[in-house]
Amino acid sequence: MTAASGKTKTTEAAEMAAAAEDTNKMGATEEMKSESLAQEVCDLKDSSFTIKDQYRFDELLKIMRFLRSPQGCPWDRNQTHASLRSNLIEEAWECLDALDSGIPERFADELGDLLLQVIFHAQMAAEAGEFTIDDVIAHLCRKLVSRHTHLFGKDHADSPEEVLATWEKNKMKEKGLQSESDALKDVPSSLPALARAAKVQKKAANCGFDWPDISGADAKIDEELAEFREELGHRAAGEDEHCEEEAGDLLFAVVNTLRKAKIDPEIALQKSNEKFIRRFERMESKALAAGQPLRDLNLDEVEAFYQEVKKEEKNASR
Repeated sequence: MTAASGKTKTTEAAEMAAAAEDTNKMGATEEMKSESLAQEVCDLKDSSFTIKDQYRFDELLKIMRFLRSPQGCPWDRNQTHASLRSNLIEEAWECLDALDSGIPERFADELGDLLLQVIFHAQMAAEAGEFTIDDVIAHLCRKLVSRHTHLFGKDHADSPEEVLATWEKNKMKEKGLQSESDALKDVPSSLPALARAAKVQKKAANCGFDWPDISGADAKIDEELAEFREELGHRAAGEDEHCEEEAGDLLFAVVNTLRKAKIDPEIALQKSNEKFIRRFERMESKALAAGQPLRDLNLDEVEAFYQEVKKEEKNASR
Protein backbone atom coordinates (compact mmCIF):
# COMPACT_ATOMS: atom_id res chain seq x y z
CA MET A 1 0.00 0.00 0.00
CA THR A 2 1.41 3.37 -0.98
CA ALA A 3 1.25 6.44 1.23
CA ALA A 4 -1.19 8.01 -1.23
CA SER A 5 -3.55 5.05 -1.23
CA GLY A 6 -3.36 4.81 2.54
CA LYS A 7 -4.22 8.48 2.85
CA THR A 8 -7.17 8.01 0.49
CA LYS A 9 -8.59 5.15 2.52
CA THR A 10 -8.12 7.11 5.71
CA THR A 11 -9.93 10.07 4.16
CA GLU A 12 -12.76 7.84 2.94
CA ALA A 13 -13.15 6.37 6.42
CA ALA A 14 -13.24 9.83 7.95
CA GLU A 15 -15.85 10.97 5.44
CA MET A 16 -17.98 7.90 6.11
CA ALA A 17 -17.74 8.50 9.84
CA ALA A 18 -18.69 12.15 9.35
CA ALA A 19 -21.65 11.17 7.18
CA ALA A 20 -22.81 8.66 9.77
CA GLU A 21 -22.50 11.33 12.46
CA ASP A 22 -24.56 13.76 10.33
CA THR A 23 -27.22 11.10 9.83
CA ASN A 24 -27.32 10.44 13.54
CA LYS A 25 -27.63 14.18 14.22
CA MET A 26 -30.46 14.49 11.70
CA GLY A 27 -32.23 11.57 13.29
CA ALA A 28 -31.75 13.07 16.72
CA THR A 29 -33.03 16.43 15.45
CA GLU A 30 -36.13 14.84 13.97
CA GLU A 31 -36.67 12.89 17.18
CA MET A 32 -36.37 16.12 19.17
CA LYS A 33 -38.87 17.81 16.85
CA SER A 34 -41.27 14.90 17.28
CA GLU A 35 -40.88 15.03 21.06
CA SER A 36 -41.32 18.80 21.01
CA LEU A 37 -44.50 18.47 18.96
CA ALA A 38 -45.81 15.77 21.27
CA GLN A 39 -45.14 17.98 24.29
CA GLU A 40 -46.80 20.91 22.49
CA VAL A 41 -49.85 18.75 21.81
CA CYS A 42 -50.07 17.92 25.51
CA ASP A 43 -49.75 21.58 26.40
CA LEU A 44 -52.44 22.50 23.90
CA LYS A 45 -54.82 19.92 25.27
CA ASP A 46 -54.25 21.38 28.69
CA SER A 47 -54.84 25.01 27.66
CA SER A 48 -55.56 26.12 24.10
CA PHE A 49 -58.01 23.31 23.34
CA THR A 50 -60.34 24.43 26.08
CA ILE A 51 -63.06 26.96 25.30
CA LYS A 52 -62.28 30.29 26.93
CA ASP A 53 -62.98 33.98 26.45
CA GLN A 54 -59.54 35.05 25.24
CA TYR A 55 -56.60 33.40 23.47
CA ARG A 56 -53.09 34.68 22.76
CA PHE A 57 -51.61 34.95 19.28
CA ASP A 58 -49.03 32.28 20.09
CA GLU A 59 -51.86 29.92 21.06
CA LEU A 60 -53.43 30.43 17.63
CA LEU A 61 -50.13 29.50 15.98
CA LYS A 62 -49.80 26.39 18.15
CA ILE A 63 -53.33 25.25 17.32
CA MET A 64 -52.62 25.67 13.61
CA ARG A 65 -49.37 23.70 13.90
CA PHE A 66 -51.20 20.90 15.68
CA LEU A 67 -54.02 20.80 13.12
CA ARG A 68 -51.41 20.32 10.39
CA SER A 69 -49.44 17.73 12.38
CA PRO A 70 -49.67 13.91 11.97
CA GLN A 71 -51.74 13.86 15.17
CA GLY A 72 -54.00 16.63 13.89
CA CYS A 73 -56.86 16.95 11.41
CA PRO A 74 -56.79 14.95 8.12
CA TRP A 75 -58.56 17.76 6.22
CA ASP A 76 -56.24 20.52 7.44
CA ARG A 77 -53.20 18.32 6.79
CA ASN A 78 -54.36 17.65 3.23
CA GLN A 79 -54.64 21.30 2.18
CA THR A 80 -52.26 23.19 -0.12
CA HIS A 81 -51.85 26.82 -1.13
CA ALA A 82 -53.78 26.06 -4.31
CA SER A 83 -56.64 24.20 -2.61
CA LEU A 84 -57.27 27.16 -0.29
CA ARG A 85 -57.17 29.80 -3.02
CA SER A 86 -60.94 30.20 -3.28
CA ASN A 87 -61.29 30.16 0.53
CA LEU A 88 -59.11 33.27 0.76
CA ILE A 89 -61.38 35.15 -1.66
CA GLU A 90 -64.60 33.91 -0.06
CA GLU A 91 -63.50 34.88 3.44
CA ALA A 92 -62.61 38.39 2.26
CA TRP A 93 -66.10 38.84 0.78
CA GLU A 94 -67.78 37.42 3.87
CA CYS A 95 -65.77 39.91 5.90
CA LEU A 96 -67.19 42.75 3.79
CA ASP A 97 -70.72 41.39 4.28
CA ALA A 98 -70.16 41.42 8.03
CA LEU A 99 -68.83 44.98 7.86
CA ASP A 100 -71.93 46.09 5.95
CA SER A 101 -74.16 44.40 8.52
CA GLY A 102 -73.09 46.92 11.15
CA ILE A 103 -72.81 44.14 13.76
CA PRO A 104 -69.38 44.42 15.47
CA GLU A 105 -69.42 40.87 16.85
CA ARG A 106 -70.12 39.40 13.42
CA PHE A 107 -67.39 41.57 11.88
CA ALA A 108 -64.89 40.40 14.50
CA ASP A 109 -65.84 36.78 13.81
CA GLU A 110 -65.32 37.13 10.06
CA LEU A 111 -62.03 38.98 10.53
CA GLY A 112 -60.94 35.90 12.49
CA ASP A 113 -61.83 33.65 9.55
CA LEU A 114 -59.79 35.90 7.27
CA LEU A 115 -56.86 35.78 9.70
CA LEU A 116 -57.11 31.99 9.66
CA GLN A 117 -56.26 32.03 5.95
CA VAL A 118 -53.09 34.02 6.65
CA ILE A 119 -52.07 31.69 9.47
CA PHE A 120 -52.89 28.60 7.39
CA HIS A 121 -50.77 29.68 4.41
CA ALA A 122 -47.90 30.76 6.67
CA GLN A 123 -47.89 27.38 8.44
CA MET A 124 -47.80 25.47 5.14
CA ALA A 125 -44.97 27.69 3.92
CA ALA A 126 -43.06 27.11 7.19
CA GLU A 127 -43.38 23.35 6.75
CA ALA A 128 -41.92 23.68 3.24
CA GLY A 129 -39.06 25.85 4.48
CA GLU A 130 -40.27 28.84 2.45
CA PHE A 131 -41.21 31.45 5.07
CA THR A 132 -42.85 31.76 8.47
CA ILE A 133 -45.50 33.99 10.04
CA ASP A 134 -42.61 36.08 11.42
CA ASP A 135 -41.51 36.74 7.83
CA VAL A 136 -45.06 37.79 6.93
CA ILE A 137 -45.10 40.26 9.82
CA ALA A 138 -41.62 41.52 8.95
CA HIS A 139 -42.66 42.21 5.35
CA LEU A 140 -45.68 44.14 6.57
CA CYS A 141 -43.78 46.22 9.13
CA ARG A 142 -41.03 47.10 6.65
CA LYS A 143 -43.67 48.12 4.11
CA LEU A 144 -45.52 50.33 6.59
CA VAL A 145 -42.30 52.13 7.46
CA SER A 146 -40.82 52.37 3.96
CA ARG A 147 -44.01 53.70 2.36
CA HIS A 148 -44.78 56.27 5.06
CA THR A 149 -41.71 58.33 4.23
CA HIS A 150 -43.59 61.49 5.17
CA LEU A 151 -43.37 60.15 8.75
CA PHE A 152 -40.24 57.99 8.73
CA GLY A 153 -38.29 59.67 5.93
CA LYS A 154 -37.70 62.98 4.18
CA ASP A 155 -40.97 63.29 2.21
CA HIS A 156 -43.66 65.79 3.12
CA ALA A 157 -47.42 65.14 2.97
CA ASP A 158 -50.21 67.00 4.76
CA SER A 159 -53.32 65.74 2.96
CA PRO A 160 -54.64 62.22 2.29
CA GLU A 161 -54.07 62.82 -1.44
CA GLU A 162 -50.41 63.69 -0.87
CA VAL A 163 -50.01 60.63 1.35
CA LEU A 164 -51.40 58.36 -1.38
CA ALA A 165 -49.08 59.93 -3.96
CA THR A 166 -46.11 59.30 -1.65
CA TRP A 167 -47.24 55.71 -1.07
CA GLU A 168 -47.53 55.02 -4.82
CA LYS A 169 -44.12 56.60 -5.49
CA ASN A 170 -42.46 54.43 -2.87
CA LYS A 171 -44.38 51.35 -4.05
CA MET A 172 -43.15 51.80 -7.63
CA LYS A 173 -39.58 52.21 -6.38
CA GLU A 174 -39.75 49.07 -4.20
CA LYS A 175 -41.24 46.96 -6.98
CA GLY A 176 -38.80 48.25 -9.58
CA LEU A 177 -41.57 49.63 -11.78
CA GLN A 178 -39.92 51.84 -14.37
CA SER A 179 -42.94 53.44 -16.03
CA GLU A 180 -46.59 54.35 -15.52
CA SER A 181 -47.46 51.46 -17.85
CA ASP A 182 -45.63 49.09 -15.50
CA ALA A 183 -47.82 50.38 -12.67
CA LEU A 184 -50.99 49.58 -14.66
CA LYS A 185 -49.73 46.10 -15.56
CA ASP A 186 -48.92 45.51 -11.89
CA VAL A 187 -52.63 45.58 -10.97
CA PRO A 188 -53.48 41.90 -10.25
CA SER A 189 -55.41 40.19 -13.04
CA SER A 190 -57.08 38.01 -10.40
CA LEU A 191 -59.11 40.97 -9.11
CA PRO A 192 -62.82 41.07 -10.00
CA ALA A 193 -63.13 42.86 -13.35
CA LEU A 194 -64.96 45.91 -12.00
CA ALA A 195 -62.47 46.37 -9.17
CA ARG A 196 -59.52 45.92 -11.53
CA ALA A 197 -60.96 48.47 -13.96
CA ALA A 198 -61.34 51.02 -11.16
CA LYS A 199 -57.78 50.45 -9.95
CA VAL A 200 -56.31 50.66 -13.46
CA GLN A 201 -58.19 53.92 -14.08
CA LYS A 202 -57.04 55.34 -10.75
CA LYS A 203 -53.39 54.64 -11.57
CA ALA A 204 -53.83 56.20 -15.02
CA ALA A 205 -55.39 59.25 -13.37
CA ASN A 206 -52.39 59.54 -11.01
CA CYS A 207 -50.19 60.46 -13.98
CA GLY A 208 -52.71 62.97 -15.39
CA PHE A 209 -54.65 60.79 -17.83
CA ASP A 210 -58.11 61.70 -16.56
CA TRP A 211 -61.15 63.84 -17.28
CA PRO A 212 -61.02 67.23 -15.55
CA ASP A 213 -64.51 66.59 -14.13
CA ILE A 214 -67.24 63.97 -14.15
CA SER A 215 -69.04 65.41 -17.19
CA GLY A 216 -66.40 64.07 -19.59
CA ALA A 217 -66.63 60.59 -18.11
CA ASP A 218 -70.43 60.74 -18.16
CA ALA A 219 -70.47 61.72 -21.84
CA LYS A 220 -68.24 58.73 -22.59
CA ILE A 221 -71.01 56.43 -21.33
CA ASP A 222 -73.39 57.82 -23.96
CA GLU A 223 -70.74 57.33 -26.64
CA GLU A 224 -69.98 53.73 -25.64
CA LEU A 225 -73.69 52.92 -25.23
CA ALA A 226 -74.36 54.11 -28.79
CA GLU A 227 -71.51 51.92 -30.11
CA PHE A 228 -72.80 48.93 -28.14
CA ARG A 229 -76.30 49.40 -29.54
CA GLU A 230 -74.84 49.56 -33.03
CA GLU A 231 -73.11 46.23 -32.45
CA LEU A 232 -76.37 44.75 -31.15
CA GLY A 233 -77.86 45.70 -34.50
CA HIS A 234 -75.06 43.89 -36.27
CA ARG A 235 -75.71 40.82 -34.10
CA ALA A 236 -79.37 40.85 -35.17
CA ALA A 237 -78.11 40.84 -38.74
CA GLY A 238 -75.96 37.79 -38.08
CA GLU A 239 -72.70 39.69 -37.45
CA ASP A 240 -71.24 39.36 -33.94
CA GLU A 241 -67.58 40.29 -34.08
CA HIS A 242 -67.36 43.21 -31.67
CA CYS A 243 -70.44 43.04 -29.43
CA GLU A 244 -68.53 41.70 -26.41
CA GLU A 245 -65.73 44.21 -26.94
CA GLU A 246 -68.15 47.14 -27.00
CA ALA A 247 -69.95 45.75 -23.95
CA GLY A 248 -66.62 45.81 -22.11
CA ASP A 249 -65.95 49.38 -23.23
CA LEU A 250 -69.37 50.40 -21.93
CA LEU A 251 -68.74 48.82 -18.55
CA PHE A 252 -65.29 50.44 -18.42
CA ALA A 253 -66.85 53.85 -19.06
CA VAL A 254 -69.46 53.32 -16.34
CA VAL A 255 -66.73 52.33 -13.85
CA ASN A 256 -64.78 55.47 -14.77
CA THR A 257 -67.80 57.69 -14.08
CA LEU A 258 -68.38 55.96 -10.75
CA ARG A 259 -64.71 56.52 -9.86
CA LYS A 260 -65.08 60.23 -10.56
CA ALA A 261 -68.16 60.21 -8.31
CA LYS A 262 -66.12 58.38 -5.60
CA ILE A 263 -68.37 55.31 -5.78
CA ASP A 264 -66.87 51.83 -5.52
CA PRO A 265 -68.33 49.85 -8.47
CA GLU A 266 -68.10 46.48 -6.73
CA ILE A 267 -69.92 47.71 -3.63
CA ALA A 268 -72.51 49.61 -5.68
CA LEU A 269 -73.31 46.58 -7.83
CA GLN A 270 -73.38 44.27 -4.80
CA LYS A 271 -75.91 46.54 -3.11
CA SER A 272 -78.04 46.47 -6.26
CA ASN A 273 -77.85 42.67 -6.25
CA GLU A 274 -79.07 42.58 -2.66
CA LYS A 275 -81.82 45.08 -3.40
CA PHE A 276 -83.04 43.05 -6.36
CA ILE A 277 -83.08 39.83 -4.30
CA ARG A 278 -84.96 41.56 -1.49
CA ARG A 279 -87.55 43.02 -3.88
CA PHE A 280 -87.90 39.73 -5.74
CA GLU A 281 -88.60 37.91 -2.47
CA ARG A 282 -91.28 40.42 -1.48
CA MET A 283 -92.76 40.33 -4.97
CA GLU A 284 -92.99 36.54 -4.86
CA SER A 285 -94.61 36.68 -1.40
CA LYS A 286 -97.26 39.09 -2.70
CA ALA A 287 -97.97 36.90 -5.71
CA LEU A 288 -98.27 33.75 -3.58
CA ALA A 289 -100.55 35.59 -1.13
CA ALA A 290 -102.78 36.35 -4.08
CA GLY A 291 -102.73 32.66 -5.09
CA GLN A 292 -100.58 33.41 -8.15
CA PRO A 293 -97.17 31.66 -8.33
CA LEU A 294 -94.69 33.72 -10.37
CA ARG A 295 -94.22 30.97 -12.94
CA ASP A 296 -97.94 31.18 -13.80
CA LEU A 297 -97.85 34.94 -14.49
CA ASN A 298 -96.97 36.79 -17.66
CA LEU A 299 -94.32 39.52 -17.72
CA ASP A 300 -96.78 42.40 -17.32
CA GLU A 301 -98.34 40.77 -14.23
CA VAL A 302 -94.92 40.11 -12.66
CA GLU A 303 -93.83 43.66 -13.42
CA ALA A 304 -96.96 45.03 -11.73
CA PHE A 305 -96.07 43.19 -8.49
CA TYR A 306 -92.46 44.39 -8.76
CA GLN A 307 -93.48 48.04 -9.21
CA GLU A 308 -95.79 47.71 -6.21
CA VAL A 309 -92.87 46.56 -4.06
CA LYS A 310 -90.67 49.41 -5.32
CA LYS A 311 -93.38 51.95 -4.51
CA GLU A 312 -93.78 50.56 -0.98
CA GLU A 313 -90.02 50.76 -0.37
CA LYS A 314 -89.83 54.35 -1.56
CA ASN A 315 -92.79 55.38 0.61
CA ALA A 316 -91.24 53.66 3.62
CA SER A 317 -87.93 55.51 3.15
CA ARG A 318 -89.56 58.96 3.12
